[in-house]
Amino acid sequence: MIYTKLPHTDIEVSKICLGTMTWGHQNTEAEGHEQMDYAVDKGVNFFDAAELYPVPAHPDYQGETEKIIGTWFKKTGKRDKIILASKIAGNGDYTKFIRTTGFKREAVIEAVEGSLQRLQTDYVDLYQLHWPERNTNYFGQRGYKHDITDYWEDNIHQVLETLRDLIREGKIRHVGISNETPWGTMRYLEESKVHATLPRSITIQNPYSLLNRLFEVGLSEISMREKIGLLAYSPLGFGVLSGKYLGDRMPEGARVTMHPRFKRYSGEISKKATQKYYELAQANDISMAQMSLAFVNTRPFVTSNIIGATSIKQLEENIASIDVKLTDEILKGIEAIHDEFPNPAP
Repeated sequence: MIYTKLPHTDIEVSKICLGTMTWGHQNTEAEGHEQMDYAVDKGVNFFDAAELYPVPAHPDYQGETEKIIGTWFKKTGKRDKIILASKIAGNGDYTKFIRTTGFKREAVIEAVEGSLQRLQTDYVDLYQLHWPERNTNYFGQRGYKHDITDYWEDNIHQVLETLRDLIREGKIRHVGISNETPWGTMRYLEESKVHATLPRSITIQNPYSLLNRLFEVGLSEISMREKIGLLAYSPLGFGVLSGKYLGDRMPEGARVTMHPRFKRYSGEISKKATQKYYELAQANDISMAQMSLAFVNTRPFVTSNIIGATSIKQLEENIASIDVKLTDEILKGIEAIHDEFPNPAP
C-alpha cells in the first residue's frame, strides 16, 4: 500500500480509501465486516462513510452503513487503526426525511452526534459537508445557471464556527467539503484564512474518473496551490469502467441494474468512451478497472481514491490497482480517448 498525508496534518492515510455506501442495502453487515477485514489486511487504513448511506437514500435504511462500521469497531477493537471520515447531508428533496435545516448549528451538531452513536466512537477524523446548501451545479449538472430569485444566506462563517466548536470538544478532528465548485472551495478556504480560529478545509471529495475529469478544470489548480487534497469518488463511474455493462449488459445485483435512475455514467457518449478505454486496456493486457483506478491513483492532486465493491473479488481487484504502473503508451492512449470524448459524464 502507498500512504499519503492528509494535507496540513501528520495523519497518514492509504492511497486507497474504502468506500462504504453499499453496506446496509446491497451488502449485509457480515459482508461489510468481511470487506473491512480484507481491506485492513491489505494495508487500507482509511474508511469513508456518511449519515446518508447506504444509497439510494431511503428512510428505511438511512444510517445502516455507519451502524455496520460501528459493530465492526466493537467486534475488532480496531478503531485506533482507522482514519474515519463521514459527512452531513445537505438540503435536498430526496433527503428531507433526515432533516431540512441544512448546515445550521443545531443541524450540524445533531448530525455529528448521530454519526458518533451509530459508529460507536467518540470522534470522527475527517468530517465533511456532503454537498452545498446553495443551488449550484453538482451531481451531474454540466453548467451553472444563476438564478437571481434564488436567495441563499451565506452562512459559511457560522458553519465553520460550529465545526470549530466540535473540534474543540474532540468530536471531530478535521473538516472537508464535498461536491464543491471552485467558488465554494475558495470561499471556505478564504473564510478560514481571514479568521484564523476557524478550521481549514483540508480535503474535497468530488467525482473523478476517466469519464469525468472536470476536477482538472479550475479545482485541480486550487488543490495544488492551496493544498486541499482530492478524495476521488466514483473512480469507476458506478462500475461502468469495470466493463460489466458493455454491450448493454445488465448484470444481476449490479447498482445500475437495481437502480436504473443512476444513469450519470451510462449515456451514449459514455458508452462509446468506455468501449475505447476497454479496447486500450485489452491491447495492453490490463483490466479496464485497474487501468481506470491506476490513472486516478497517480494524479498529483489526489490524496486518496475512494473505491467501493459489492464482492470480495471486486475489492481484491480494486485494491490491487495500487501496484499497477501505467506505461507511457497507455497514458498517451488515455489522453487520445479523452480528447475524442472529453468528460462525457459530468
